[in-house]
Amino acid sequence: MKSLTIALNTFREAIRDRILYSLLVFALAMIGGSVILSKISVGGEAKIIKDLGLAAIGLVGMLIAVFIGVGLVHKEIERRTLYTIITKPIRRADFVLGKFLGLALTLAVNVAVMGAALLLLASAMEARLTWELLLPVTLIFIKLMVVTAIAVLFSTFSTPTLSAIFTLALVVVGSLAEDLKLFAATFGGPVLQTVVVALYLVLPNLASLDVGSAVVHGRPVPAAAAGLAAGYGFAYVAAILAGAVWIFQYRDFQ
Repeated sequence: MKSLTIALNTFREAIRDRILYSLLVFALAMIGGSVILSKISVGGEAKIIKDLGLAAIGLVGMLIAVFIGVGLVHKEIERRTLYTIITKPIRRADFVLGKFLGLALTLAVNVAVMGAALLLLASAMEARLTWELLLPVTLIFIKLMVVTAIAVLFSTFSTPTLSAIFTLALVVVGSLAEDLKLFAATFGGPVLQTVVVALYLVLPNLASLDVGSAVVHGRPVPAAAAGLAAGYGFAYVAAILAGAVWIFQYRDFQ
């Protein structure tokens, strides 16, 4: 219950942020602008709209997750409101989880708005309901939850600037995880392969949650594979949040 109260307060603070609305307008403009760009391609208009729309949702959601997430805890420290909170009967775990859930709710609303706009636009272009877009949009949201958890983890012990750098670095590596593993297996020696496999198992494999290209080009996405990717995302979020709670639990604010 206390986590939910903190989550709602975090959500209310986030939706009052002008940057949030600027990013949302930018994403909707990109989705709408894809109609103009689609005129360049003959016969592939719908694919371009879907591609650019999903890219816009992922990009804007990533910016929200990173640049708001890295300041969630640090902002409370700067305002000195955290010192008041932790002296009350509120567990530090509730505080961290509440902050995460508040930003996750903010992302859910934004992704829902952008996803609905893309669905309506793509459906209008193809003269049918493009329900297949719900899968990549859902997995994008799960990927954003992973990024949010990572941002919250770094925010529990680092400054917003360093937290943003660390989070973005993990996002880049996580997006290239499959390619790095393939490169090491093809060109690397035993030592490099061992190191890359170890990193592959520890770092977030964000590429596994990206099925937009397959859906847009009509390639089937097995339900088992989508379910496994979603399960991996939720498990990684749980593990990262556990680490964030543990770090925050033993941090000294005196």
